[in-house]
This record gives sequence, structure tokens and C-alpha cells, in this order.
Amino acid sequence: MQSNRRQMIRSIAGGSLLLPGIMSQLMSDSANAAKSNNPLSPKDSHFPATATRVIFLFMTGGVSHVDTFDHKPILNERHDQQQRPRNFYKGSGWKFRKYGESGMEISDLFPHIGSVADEICMINSMKNINGDHFGATIGIHTGSATFNRPSFGSWVSYGLGTVNQNLPSFVVVSEGIPYGGGQNWGSDFLPVLHQGTQIVPGNDPIKNIRPAGGSGKLQKAELDLVEFFNKQHLKGREADSNLASRIRSFETAAGMQLAAPEAFDLSNETQETLDLYGLEPGQTTSFGWQCLVARRLAQRGVRFIELVDGDTFLDRNWDAHANISKYPKLSKNVDQPIAALIKDLKRLGMLDDTLVVFTTEFGRGPFVPEPGTNGRGHHASAYSSWIAGGGIKGGLVYGKSDEFGSQVAENIVSPHDFHATLLHCLGMDHEKLTYRHAGRDYRLTDVHGEVLHDILKS
Repeated sequence: MQSNRRQMIRSIAGGSLLLPGIMSQLMSDSANAAKSNNPLSPKDSHFPATATRVIFLFMTGGVSHVDTFDHKPILNERHDQQQRPRNFYKGSGWKFRKYGESGMEISDLFPHIGSVADEICMINSMKNINGDHFGATIGIHTGSATFNRPSFGSWVSYGLGTVNQNLPSFVVVSEGIPYGGGQNWGSDFLPVLHQGTQIVPGNDPIKNIRPAGGSGKLQKAELDLVEFFNKQHLKGREADSNLASRIRSFETAAGMQLAAPEAFDLSNETQETLDLYGLEPGQTTSFGWQCLVARRLAQRGVRFIELVDGDTFLDRNWDAHANISKYPKLSKNVDQPIAALIKDLKRLGMLDDTLVVFTTEFGRGPFVPEPGTNGRGHHASAYSSWIAGGGIKGGLVYGKSDEFGSQVAENIVSPHDFHATLLHCLGMDHEKLTYRHAGRDYRLTDVHGEVLHDILKS
């Protein structure tokens, strides 16, 4: 590869397209490229990891735990009865069934996820740090509900780098924008190259990814020349992380022209695989497309992949203030694809070192202000999330809420604990993964966070 590059440069130089001095420098840079200090190069973890990558599934709007993963029969028994003034019990409209050897209880909204119950660890004791959509969403993404902070994916990119230099280390596949906007995958004070790259499902998921014209050799020569002048400009400005990141972004963009079109092309996937995800040949939208693309990106070395379901429009997210009857439509959109992702990763031998995370910003309340209310309000005091693969015990239910699903009764899990545990699986000590900014060391978990050792295989 390097030999071909040098030959091409010589050829172009012989045609007087490059000055001899620049040609010599480019050839020298080419020979030393593998030795360059690339901030996205793979980095060693703090200790042996059980996972090498993350697929983070975020359900926008706040999925009701008491209607999906946290069975509370007493709510049905006391449905529409008064608990106290302006507080009435609201039962679930969906039955819960036991799945797998573990007997994990999951509602009829998620039968396909039920089929992989023995692969997942259900956490029924999540408690977020904020009760509004904006604060809770950025809280589960960044660990802070009030101040701008780097996202979880950005910290993973910063800590571990990526094994494929032709694709971003952190990719977000999302049709819309969740509450909190791009802050959920922003890098804040970390170098800009660690922020998430958003991919929008459709026939053209990355705009302007294909070269505008001209031969590949000519484009390569142009990029080499740009790289040369960029590096000359960087000399003496190495401390400017934004400049270095911008230069690196050009290099990644050039690589993406080669790697990205193939990564998003599902034409070589078998009909069996498409059927598994519930996709039609040629389909380029739906959560099924997002999940299959996530598997393909994971195969190609992308370190952190986030899939977002929904946006800030009430009819397209899990916010159920007034209309929880939309849940069957929402769950049908994601249930089969998510289960397919887990099954697909397992059959390819990838689940063992891939963390698949399902979460949302909070749950929905077990009580409503008056009988017959069709929706549920925000509820950050107790809700459910789950994790599969990557060294996590499957078929386990960790923590529990009280008999109503109102408060955590056992083993509270904060976003900091959640992040600390996921980082641990990736071989990183959350207390040592730090970045110095404005005179102090910052970390994803701030001054909090405990690893949930009880849910780890070892």
C-alpha cells in the first residue's frame, strides 16, 4: 500500500504536478505514516477487557418500565383506585410473560426481546439525575444533567481509539434528534475528533460521500498535497487540539469515501439476514436498517455505535403523557430488530465482546391524577434498562423497585454507576479515564460511580 502511494507520487511529480521538494517530504511522510501520533489509533485499556465495542440503543421519550420490563401486578389489581388525593393506580394494558430458562418477565410489547432474555441483564433499579426530558437525556449520555460534558461515546473514543482509520470511532445512526440535541454525542472539551458522526437512514446516509469527479489517483494526489500543507501549518501549533482535530477530520473524511459506501450497502446480505431483521431488499430506513448497519459498523472496527429511536415529536417517541396506546406501534418498530441484532452478533461470534445497551431517559409513573387517564407522566425515580454481551451475565434481573414501581427498593443504579460498569467491561477504570481541562481533571463519572460487579461474569 505504501509502495503504491510512493509510486503514484513519483508519477505525478514526474508530470510536474508537484514540486520535487514537496514530493520528497510526502514520500518521507508516507514511509513514517504508521509511526505517526494519531489520536484515533487503538489504545491499550487499563486492564484486560471483556468488551471491545458498544452498540448503544436509546429510546427517546422515556419508556414506561411498568408496561415493559418491570411487572407490577398490584397496579392492575388496584387499577383506578385512589392511593391519595390526585393519585390513582394505573394498571398495565399488556400482559407479562416469563421467558427463557431464567423466567425473566417481559410484557407482550417485546416478545422478540423476550426470546433473547437469557442473553440480557435487566436492571430494574435505574434512577436518573433529572426528571425532565432534556436533563435526563443528556444525563444518561454524559453523566451531567446541567453542564455541557463529553458524551459517553466520546469518552470511549478518547480512551480506546478505533481500529479502522477509514471510519469514525463514534457513529450515531438517527433519523431525528433526541431531546438535548447534538450535545448527546458531543465531545465538549475533549478533542473534536471524538464527537459522534451522525448518519441519517435513507438512500444517501452520508451526504457528499462520493468523489465529485476525476481519477482516484488525481484525488489522492490532491489529498496528499493538502495533507502536506496541513502538517506544515500544524508545526509550532501542536497544542491546538482543535486544529489537529480538524486536520485529522479531513483524513477520516477521505478514508470514508472508500469505506463508508460499502459499510452502508446491504445488497450482499443474505435474504435470511434481511428476514431476521424484518427488512425488505433495498430498504434503507426503519430501525431494522439501523440495527443491521450497526452490526456492519461493529464488524468494521467502529468503537461506539449509537442507535436513536424517535425524536422530539410526541407521535414519534415514547413520551406517553396522554397516549400510551401508541406503544404497540412503537415497540413493533424496534422489538424484532433489536432481538435480531443480538442473535446476529451471537451467531457471528461477536456478542461475547460487544456490549449491547438498551436505555431511555426515565420511566413513566405508576400513578395518574384521575381514573381513566390514558397516559403516564415522567418518572426518573425508578425505571429499567438492560445490557447484553461483553462480559455481562445473561438471564439476570438486577435490583428492584417497590411493589408499585415508584421508588427503587434495592440496588440503586445511577447513570454514573451505569457508565462506570460499561467502562469496566471495556477495560477502563472510570476513575483513571480523565482529561485535564480548565485546571482540573474531568471524568465521565465526575466524582461518583460504582462498578456493578454482581452483573459481571467475572
